[in-house]
Amino acid sequence: MRQWYQIIPKNTGLSIYVWIIFCLLPFFFIFRSSSVPEIAFGVIMTLVFFLAYRLSFISDSRMVYVWISVEMAISISMTVLYGYVYFALFLAFFIGNVKHFGGFLALYIVHLTTTLAATTATMITQIESLFPQLPFIIITVIGVILLPFTVRYRTQQQRLEGELENANERISQLMVLEERERIARDLHDTLGQKLSMIGLKGELAGKLIRIDPDRAATEVDDIRQTARTALKEVREMVSDMRGATLEEELLRVRQILEAAEMTFEWEGNAKPENTPLLVENVLSMCLKEAVTNVVKHSEATECFITITQTPTEICIEVMDNGKGMPKNYEPFKGHGLQGMRERLEFVNGSLEILTDEGTTLRFAVPNVIKHTKEEGRA
Repeated sequence: MRQWYQIIPKNTGLSIYVWIIFCLLPFFFIFRSSSVPEIAFGVIMTLVFFLAYRLSFISDSRMVYVWISVEMAISISMTVLYGYVYFALFLAFFIGNVKHFGGFLALYIVHLTTTLAATTATMITQIESLFPQLPFIIITVIGVILLPFTVRYRTQQQRLEGELENANERISQLMVLEERERIARDLHDTLGQKLSMIGLKGELAGKLIRIDPDRAATEVDDIRQTARTALKEVREMVSDMRGATLEEELLRVRQILEAAEMTFEWEGNAKPENTPLLVENVLSMCLKEAVTNVVKHSEATECFITITQTPTEICIEVMDNGKGMPKNYEPFKGHGLQGMRERLEFVNGSLEILTDEGTTLRFAVPNVIKHTKEEGRA
């Protein structure tokens, strides 16, 4: 809702003092009349105009057109009776604030037509008294023509700037939320596997400590090394996400599966050709998550991985002989598989889950050909 002092138009190219003069000027035209009834009528019409003008800003959409009609009638009367045409500028400003384009256009046409008709008729009948004002009357008519579109454009621009500012704030909030989710996924992918490996190797060392102390000592050394590796990866993740390769990830996968006492086999090329480092990094993290899920949930004894590269895509399949997934299970409700899908979607990849006699995770990424020398894999 506008306050009384906001009724004076802003950002129209005219100073606020000019608008104040327009508010006071009708009384000068009125008091030029010699008849007391004419003076009283003019003062009443001026006060009614400003009252209607005030109400037009605070009324609902239906009553607005009533008050504008009253203002137009008063503006025409003041033009014809007193030669005061400047109320038309106030109307032109308000019409520019009408949001509905149909209403804006209708009011603009009616106001322009009535203003031109009243001004022309007054100029014909009162040419001698209005001739000194001719430059100002011409400026007023130009204002009636241009001011509504200027105000409408500036209002829309301000609204769009406000929406843009709100959108930028929303984007900033979403970026913070996305960054938090990314950190959560990276911690899950990085620490989850290592902690699972430490847990499995700890259990295995506990079993072997009496029957095979030497092997138990080896597992303890592996636990120590895995803990150091996890700490190093966390430090690297905080400073900058490291680019993992498939070849490096397969070594870690072998360690965690052997610690879980699973048979592990793989085939394919662990060094894909002409594959961007980002794509290989995404595939490596998805492979890590897939194997972690096999160890945690599948109850399998075997895990088989294939890496296939074609001219169009690079595909990885992780197969196990475990219990598979329940029929009503929704896999993407979990944090791990949902994170895999989001990472793959980022590089236009796909994720497919098959649960016939065990579980098979198949994820593929389009093979974008790039020059490895330009990419700088080091």
